[in-house]
Amino acid sequence: MWSCDRIVDVFFWGGVSLLVTSLISILSMLSLVGFGLVFVTLWSLSASICLILAQLKIPTEKKAVLITGCDTGIGYALAIHLHEMGFRVFAGCLLADTGGEGAKRLRQVKSERFHVLQMDVTCQEQIKAALQEVKGILPEGEVLWGIVNNAGVSAFGEVEWVPLETYKKLLEINVLGTVRVTKAFLPFVRKSQGRIVNMASVCGHIGRATMSPYVLSKFALEGFSECLRQEMVPWGVSVCIIEPSNYSAGTEITSEDNLERQRTNMWKNMSDDVKRDYSEEYFNQVVTTAKIHSNSGLRDITPVLQSTAEALTQNYPRARYRPVTRYYYFKLFSVTHFPEWLYELLFVTHRHLPKRQNFVENE
Repeated sequence: MWSCDRIVDVFFWGGVSLLVTSLISILSMLSLVGFGLVFVTLWSLSASICLILAQLKIPTEKKAVLITGCDTGIGYALAIHLHEMGFRVFAGCLLADTGGEGAKRLRQVKSERFHVLQMDVTCQEQIKAALQEVKGILPEGEVLWGIVNNAGVSAFGEVEWVPLETYKKLLEINVLGTVRVTKAFLPFVRKSQGRIVNMASVCGHIGRATMSPYVLSKFALEGFSECLRQEMVPWGVSVCIIEPSNYSAGTEITSEDNLERQRTNMWKNMSDDVKRDYSEEYFNQVVTTAKIHSNSGLRDITPVLQSTAEALTQNYPRARYRPVTRYYYFKLFSVTHFPEWLYELLFVTHRHLPKRQNFVENE
């Protein structure tokens, strides 16, 4: 798969080749033609080796993968995709035992290598039950090769609007859910020297107004993944992070019905002072913008599926996979390397907030 990650790799090795060629030129006084020849040769060789190594894959036979959050969206599509690649798939669904439509459709996959499990990542008892089920199903000679922590939810709203319970809910699912599942199944992955793949987001690097609950959880997930990756190096286990950009249009993580429920809950729990300061008109404008955003972004989630599959199958997996557009790749680069004032000048749109005199009058 030719992606932004690969393009950056090629240019990185171009930079290394230029540096090495410059050092050689200083030591041996290369002519202009010689400089160009050495540079092109080094760049071609290093980039080719990089791309060839990226194509080396492990076989999927006799390997199983557990995926959480398979009721809808990326998890649902990923379960089918990995099964088609030859993996045994354990698809964890929140509503498997209560008639969820996603779980029903997944159970129509008639294969001895496909299993739908009831799994609420906030419930330790369900995770323990799923662990026992995996133990009972996994045939002798097969290994649990990978865990894909995909289950997650989103929320919007300015900090003063969002109830504390919403923050707790997102941390419970997006972060502690990942921790629970990882801790339960990690002994199996250590034995197989397999992979842990955590579904993060560009929001794990980029803050965004009205998205603090989601951004907070994804920053936390990035930190957890980094620590776990370092701890697993002696065990031969690779920990990979998937950082998609905006795929709202291709998933159900920010459906309009969900946004409307959040809107009602926020307004109901907001103090009278906050309502007065921000105004209902402004509040409704933000809600409308969130609904528009929920239908924006990329509809085709194939790049996310391919990145996750590569994290599970490449001989030399990356620490991070970024199925993003060039715009988001530059945005990620900018937030990391540019001064904050320049990044905000380029990418942050300052919306019209309540005027300061409104606050003065209410004090």
